[in-house]
Amino acid sequence: MQEVYSPFLRTGNPIIIMDVKSAEMSKYAANSFLATKISFINEIANICETVGADVEQVRIGMSTDKRIGSQFLFPGLGYGGSCFPKDVKALIKIAEDSGINPQILSSADRVNQKQRILFVEKVLKYFNNDIKGRTFAIWGLAFKPRTDDLREAPSITIINRLLELGANIKAFDPKAIDATKKILGDKITYAKNSYDTLEDADALILVTEWNEFRRPDFDKIKSMLKNPVIFDGRNQYEAKRMKERGFDYFNIGKSEISKLDNEKQDLCLNSLI
Repeated sequence: MQEVYSPFLRTGNPIIIMDVKSAEMSKYAANSFLATKISFINEIANICETVGADVEQVRIGMSTDKRIGSQFLFPGLGYGGSCFPKDVKALIKIAEDSGINPQILSSADRVNQKQRILFVEKVLKYFNNDIKGRTFAIWGLAFKPRTDDLREAPSITIINRLLELGANIKAFDPKAIDATKKILGDKITYAKNSYDTLEDADALILVTEWNEFRRPDFDKIKSMLKNPVIFDGRNQYEAKRMKERGFDYFNIGKSEISKLDNEKQDLCLNSLI
């Protein structure tokens, strides 16, 4: 086996010899640990919103500890795709079949699902719990950029919930339109580009952090939306600048309390010095 895999080991990646069950468990454990990191930072983000902290500053502070690192500590709408959800659920099932209650894994899975619903609740709160007949522009459908993969994608959960509440959806994704049609069919409207989704829309909801969405024409967005409101599930934009542009802007893990102006930040720094 070492000879077969030797072309892939030229950069020094190791081959570790172990029994079959340990090898399988290693794969499940690694993916489940990364998934747990994502759920952890999302839970911290939700706490930050409540107490007035800024999850981005918390994330940076945590990441300076080399024991923690910065990977998979970005708050958002949770994990999706073919590996993390499946492996977490598989490891939970293995544990339960063995008579073990996997509390951390089960919590990571619950937090991941709840994160999407909490995001929809932000939309509901803004519109006074009545979105029936309203139209929402959705930017991003795939579970992550640079793929058309919709397996366990947050977009599907969010869209289905909005549809249940009587909303209309106009969506765009650079690669995942065809894949979405196979799942949602004609339940939603599919746009040719990101700006086409905004026509007659009550709000913009950003779900997948494609590079195409990072530097849009905000003046154009504002002029096309019925209401200048953006719900950003990936924290792509800077809240202060969005407010200066006249938007109502909602993201993950930040609250109005946490957005100190420069003068207050200076006072805080001076007190530390």
